[in-house]
Parts: sequence; structure tokens; C-alpha cells
Amino acid sequence: MTEQNQTAQDENKLIAERRAKLEKLREGSASNGHPNDFRKTHFAADIKAELGGKDKEEVAAAGKRVAVSGRVMRRGGPFVGINDGTESLQIYMGKPLQKDSEAWQLLDIGDIVCAEGLLHLSGKGELYVDIDNIDNFRILTKSLRPLPDKFHGLADQEMKYRQRYVDLIINEETRNTFVIRSKIINGIRTFLTERGYMEVETPMLQTIPGGASAKPFETHHNALDIDMFLRIAPELYLKRLVVGGFDRVFEINRNFRNEGLSTRHNPEFTMLEFYQAYADYKDLIALTEAMLKYLAETVMGTTMIKYGESEYDFGKPFHVMTMVEAILKYNPTMDAAVLNNPEANMDTLKQYAQQVGIHLGPKEAGWGPGKFICEIFEATAEEKLDEPTFITEYPWEVSPLARRNDDNPFVTDRFEFFIGGRELANGFSELNDAEDQAARFRKQVEEKDAGDDEAMHYDADYVNALEYGLPPTAGEGIGIDRLVMLFTDSHTIKDVILFPHMKPLG
Repeated sequence: MTEQNQTAQDENKLIAERRAKLEKLREGSASNGHPNDFRKTHFAADIKAELGGKDKEEVAAAGKRVAVSGRVMRRGGPFVGINDGTESLQIYMGKPLQKDSEAWQLLDIGDIVCAEGLLHLSGKGELYVDIDNIDNFRILTKSLRPLPDKFHGLADQEMKYRQRYVDLIINEETRNTFVIRSKIINGIRTFLTERGYMEVETPMLQTIPGGASAKPFETHHNALDIDMFLRIAPELYLKRLVVGGFDRVFEINRNFRNEGLSTRHNPEFTMLEFYQAYADYKDLIALTEAMLKYLAETVMGTTMIKYGESEYDFGKPFHVMTMVEAILKYNPTMDAAVLNNPEANMDTLKQYAQQVGIHLGPKEAGWGPGKFICEIFEATAEEKLDEPTFITEYPWEVSPLARRNDDNPFVTDRFEFFIGGRELANGFSELNDAEDQAARFRKQVEEKDAGDDEAMHYDADYVNALEYGLPPTAGEGIGIDRLVMLFTDSHTIKDVILFPHMKPLG
């Protein structure tokens, strides 16, 4: 018999034993072994906050009676350790009561129990609930499956993602990651609403997928008999709201992109997008710095954020470089004159692309100078941007929704924010010229017809909205999942998504 088969056989035996115990609990039980009449009065964290640090006499003198509940994580002699999701707490039952308590005798690690009694302090300095009546201790839910070894947790990393509920029971670090995630999202809401932004909701099912360059998921609406798409971004709808008179809006949204899986990509992910009228991309650079500093201080309690071997100070001003400056910094042999005048130096630009390993095939033959500049940046500079850095002046060719720069129309008033060699945010002064936007949409359609699955569709209604007038506006998107990865020192996106998508077993 293989070790795997032996383990499965042992587990099946334990499950059978636990089912037998549940049947005993069910005998004569009006609740069918799953009572739902208990109401807790205290959480473990609140109890420890109130009485932690007091000595035995002080705790006993307080005479505090509590009703608590939680999952059994350990047991030894007369003590049982439970965790109620806020903290751990001990439960004590003396031997005279133990022999008369069916619940105590049928107890297993993983069971969810309730207990009532006075609080005391053990000889080891731990608070415990002293059960003074067998009716004051009950099993609320029998755990039929044994938990993994508490010292090793889920040995299979993939199984941690497939059975997140078990991972959360066993692994305090995992629970803390998602507590931090929740605090980050709440912090973003507080930061923006205090600055006059209104939270809104836009469609997740769209007839035209827009607002980003990505391949969408497709579906069909039977009643309307039309094909629809899961949104790849809410951008075009949010800007419609600015047209409508909501000058500051934001959405914490779920986006869906039909692309590959990686340590930074999940087909379903969370983004923050926000738009501010009468502002430009420089205003959003300042706002992004302030927001990240605020989140670090309020969520983590410090502006120093550790990620891997690096540590970043969110209390200091971030770096700002143009895309060409970044290329030249990491490619000192390239000629600045070529990069600053790429339209007149296409042959040299193609040579640079080949030198850095960019394949030039039939698809690449249709690239313009802006696309080459961006590809060279991504191939040679992006992953080296370790310190918090804003990269500005993206070519218009790769920025179909961004406003052209007044002094240099080849580039747009756009930035992306990088830290640890990874993009975290993308923002720009919005294109509010309806005719220019229509022309760029037409170019995207040409690229789509040429085989680019990620090129944008032509959105006639959005152009129509711009024709009513979009005020000067700046907008930005921040990847919530990647932000949580940074704050929790997580190196794969699966660690910060409660239920990441996985290939089905078998």
C-alpha cells in the first residue's frame, strides 16, 4: 500500500469515528446534534484586552462571567483551547464534571463548542473559562474531518488555495493577510470619501468591453439575444459619470480578463479606479503618494513597508522619470537622440528592439515608434524599478484613452507607478477631445482586425458622451491585489485572493 493510500485510509477511519460520535450527540437531541440556541456574550480578544496583565487575585476578584464559543484547536487534560476568530482562549472542566459530560467525552480537535463560566488565570498566566455545570459546555458543530497537523498546516501549497477554509482555520498568517486586505480597502474608501469622492457602481456585463487593452470573457444574454462581455475595466462608464456632473467618483471593482495565470495575474481581480474633474496626471501623482502613505500609517502603523529583501519608505517622496529616461538609465549604449526622435529613426529603433531580445515578426511589422519605445522599456527597465517610481510620458500609440501632451504630441500625460519591479498603478490626464478619441478607437479597430485580440472596440456611445463635453479630468487605476501583496510581503497573487482560480483536479 502506498503512503498516500494509507493516509487516505487512516483519514476515512477517523471520519467514520467522528460520524459515530455525531450519531451519539443526535440521540435524544431536539436540535439533531446541531444546536442553534447559544448566544455568546464576549469575544476572546475583548476579554484579553480587559483582563490581560492582571494577576490571579485580580482576575478572580473581578468575578467576570462569560459565554464564549469557538473552534477547538488543542486539548490536554482538563483544558481545551479554542479560537473564536479574534483570539485564543482556554476552557477548563474539572474531572468530576468531565465523567458526566457527554460533550466532553465526544470532543475532537476541530469541533465548534460553546462554554459558560467565570474567568480565572492559570498557573501559566493564561485566562480560562471555568465550567461549573455540565450543561454549560456543548458541542455546537461536530467536525467530521480531522484538521491537518497544526505544526505543519497544509503541506500541499496548492491545496491551501483549493481549500482556503482549512488554510484559514490552521494558518494565522493567512487570516492576517485577509484582515490587512480588508483594512486596506476600508482605508481607501475613507481616504477618498474624505476628499469629496463618491463611490459608485458600474455594469459588470457590457455590450462593448472597454477601458483597457485585454481579451474579455464572452457570454450570451438569452432574453435580449445579444452577446455580452464581462468587463475588463469600468473606465468608460466612470468617465460618463463625470460627463454627467459627478466631478469625483471612484469604484472598487471586480474586473475579468481572459488571459494567462501567473504570480501577478488572476482572471478575476480587484481594482480601484477613481476620476477627478479639473485635475491632471500630476495631481494624481501627488494624491497617489499621499494615499499610499496614509494606508501604510493607518493599516500597518508605519511608513516602512518590507517586501522580500527590500524595504520601502512611503514617508519619502517617490522617484519620477520619463519612459525614455528610464530606458537610457538601464541601456546607456542607446542614443538619446534616437529615443527622443523615434519617428525619424525607425530603423535604429528596430535594431535596439532586436538587441534586447524582442522578436520582430509579421505582427510586429505593424508597430509604430511608440510601440517600440514601450516594448524596449518593458523588456529592459520595468523590472529594475525597485524603488517607488512614477514613469511618465507614455507614447500616445500605447495610450488610446490618454490626453496628448501639449508640448510633445508624440507622448501623453500619463504615468504608471512601479515598486519592486512591478506595476501597481496607471493614471493619466483623460482624453476629452471627442474627435481625437474617435480616431484612436478607429486605429484600435484596425489593430483588432489585424489579429490583436487585446485591442479595443469602437465605443460609439462613449464618443457620443464626449461630444456632450467631458471637463478636464484625470483618472487612475490601482491594483488592489498587488497592493495587498506589497503590504503583506506576499509573492504570488494567489496568497491575497481568498479563492483564486485553479485548474480543476483530474
